[in-house]
Amino acid sequence: MIFAAMVGTLLLLQFWRRQPIGIALLGGAIAGALVAGQGLPIRHLVEGMFTYIDPIIIIFTAMLFMKVLEENGALGELAGSIIRLFGKQPLLLVISMTLFIMFPAMLTGITTTSVLTTGALMAAPLVSLGVERTRVATLIAVVSVMGMLAPPINLLAMLIGQGVDMPYIGFELPLLAVTVPVALLASFWLAYPTLRKANLELAFNSLPHPTRRSKALLFMPLVVVFGLMIAVRVLPQYLPDVGIPLIFMAGSILGLMTGKKVPFVRTSYRALRLALPVLGLLAGVGAFLQIMTLTGVRGLLVVTVLALPVTLKYVGLAISLPLFGGVSAFASAMVFGVPFLLGLLGGNEVAVCAAISILAGLGDVLPPSAINARFAAQVTGGVELKHVILKALPFVLITAIAAVSIIIFAH
Repeated sequence: MIFAAMVGTLLLLQFWRRQPIGIALLGGAIAGALVAGQGLPIRHLVEGMFTYIDPIIIIFTAMLFMKVLEENGALGELAGSIIRLFGKQPLLLVISMTLFIMFPAMLTGITTTSVLTTGALMAAPLVSLGVERTRVATLIAVVSVMGMLAPPINLLAMLIGQGVDMPYIGFELPLLAVTVPVALLASFWLAYPTLRKANLELAFNSLPHPTRRSKALLFMPLVVVFGLMIAVRVLPQYLPDVGIPLIFMAGSILGLMTGKKVPFVRTSYRALRLALPVLGLLAGVGAFLQIMTLTGVRGLLVVTVLALPVTLKYVGLAISLPLFGGVSAFASAMVFGVPFLLGLLGGNEVAVCAAISILAGLGDVLPPSAINARFAAQVTGGVELKHVILKALPFVLITAIAAVSIIIFAH
């Protein structure tokens, strides 16, 4: 009854009153507390909102880094270099384009970062090369979701792991095993046949003009950020882990000095505006889960999942996580991901957690919100959302089968 009140209020606020998902989650938490007779537990609400302060700081600093690279011309130059270098080699073009679109989401853990930056930069050249607009939007949507789920930053896996006190270590292999093949499959299936016979002159005309600045200097922030991320893991005895937020801030500061002049205050404001919906979502998820714990709902879900036969657990994973992810991938990972992970303890928990995060992340291209597919349709232009969702469904199904297979073999 309490859980029904929480989820009902969440859905009511989001889809009827059109409130942001973070506000809707907070409303659901308050409704659950009231139905449980807890009144308005301010302390628990505030404590819950600060549960995910670490991911919140990571998201903001990563978003700032990407906006600095966008403003100083590094991303535009990188997009142009990819088309100019590999335009006559469609195989290499598809691979480099896929990794380029995935890149911002891999660093931030948010799909819309890729859609609104590298995805938007590649949309016009792909259309100019003759790829049909619906295919371009679908490619951007699917590849961006795979970028969100790929290492080094998979926020969904981080949040699920945090819910069971599991460190974010060793996730690279199971995540890469699913995300990169599916992203490449989507790109080859949707774009490669057209790129083999493309008119390169039209694509060159849609690209940003090449900068006269040194490319080595322009791409230096990317090299520094990736270098530090790798070094703190490979050489921990020589280089202490200064934290991902500080690495992104170092890259942002370097980006201010290596390209076009960037108005730092305005860019910081734009980064915050872009990240604010996700930051609010994490705060709302924290409050929602805190009230679930306070009222016993979370314990009931865990006990229910533990009592299910193994076969039903797999079916429940494959259906509930993506479907609830259509409302919010983050909420799906935390509300259902943690109980399912606890119910599947006993095998390779890292692989199971990675697969659960992949299932939850698929919701970003599924109704009712389909937030990633929606933004991909917008940046491509002239594309209906339902067509993007329909074209993305085969890749969603392939990814879900791969994730469930990992869970079965890892458990």
